[in-house]
Amino acid sequence: MHSRYARSAAIFGAVLALAGSGALSRALAEPLTLDAAIMRAQTQSPLVTAAEASVKAAEGRARQADLMPNPEAGLQSENFAGSGPYGRFGAAETTATISQRLELGGKRRTRAAAANAEVDAARIGFVIAKADLTQEVSVRYAEALAAHDRLVLARETATRAEGLSKVAGTLVEAGREPPLRALRAEAASREAAAAVIAAEAEAAAARRALVTLWGDAAETIELVRSPQPATPVMATINPGETLDVRQARAQLETARAVIDRERAAGRPDLTVQAGVRRFEQTGDSAMIVGFTAPIPISNRNQGTVAAARADATAAEARERLALARSVRAVRDGEAALRAATARLEVLDSKVVPQAQTAVDLARGGFEAGKFSLLEVLDAQAALTTARTELIAARLDRAKALAALERAAAQ
Repeated sequence: MHSRYARSAAIFGAVLALAGSGALSRALAEPLTLDAAIMRAQTQSPLVTAAEASVKAAEGRARQADLMPNPEAGLQSENFAGSGPYGRFGAAETTATISQRLELGGKRRTRAAAANAEVDAARIGFVIAKADLTQEVSVRYAEALAAHDRLVLARETATRAEGLSKVAGTLVEAGREPPLRALRAEAASREAAAAVIAAEAEAAAARRALVTLWGDAAETIELVRSPQPATPVMATINPGETLDVRQARAQLETARAVIDRERAAGRPDLTVQAGVRRFEQTGDSAMIVGFTAPIPISNRNQGTVAAARADATAAEARERLALARSVRAVRDGEAALRAATARLEVLDSKVVPQAQTAVDLARGGFEAGKFSLLEVLDAQAALTTARTELIAARLDRAKALAALERAAAQ
């Protein structure tokens, strides 16, 4: 019997050693609040960097779209290196010209309008990337806190189970409990010790998932728990003005602008030309002028126009879908926040305190010989379940709040 207690103590000692090493790493970790985590992600996240680069790229294309075509210089020499009087360069005619393509049909205007519409869509996409990142950081931070709380609960459960196992062994030796009860308590202690190791791994993984959001998976942090925030009083969220709907609307405007651009691209341009021709044989010179224009017989850009119209139809459908999803997201977020808040209040104010009281009474009664070991184990299991549900309720509330803040982002 004593050997079993020794093994149980060894297991619990290993758990305490792991907990001690965790405490040392936390001592060296950097304290990080939720606001600081959000700020770090906003400034260091590759996702935000990529979205910002997309805006700059769209702005560059818009500047390029507003430029007119460059003039072209030409030099042509003819009537030389032939036969007879044209065998040398003395009878050559040399022409120097300047040509300019004139864009007709509103090409430049429609091209710039389409590019500017793309800039607007890219800017909204940048804001969406930051809002999505803020939501993900909030959720990951809440998940890391929940994992830490589960670790604390696992350690406390292991401590209680170890103490109960020792008391059970003492009562068995005194003949007040059958040996089977001591074995049951020892098994519960071992199970609790294993749960601590699993909780340690989950807490470390949750922290890594958080710091990865700003691209530094090796960073060690210490979470700072803020006071439980009250339910925020948010202004009524208009589902028709959320970021996702605005982006879909901007993409629709871009698609419509592309239709105008492609229609204008199908209209022919005019290239005008002016120059000077020198006659080497007489030494005289003369001006030349002219123009060229394509003849739009078969290619009037009709295929690209048809494709642009189809893209606009698809953009209209995506806008309707974005509005429907926005309405659902806002309504679901509000309902989830109300439900999680109500559940959290009940668990925090009634269920967990009552379960703790039951454990204290059962533990005291067991040590006094009034309750059995099974009653104590049941009471401790009920407390663990209640505290686990409390942790889950806090996490659900944090996720619902993050979703609503994302929907309200502008």
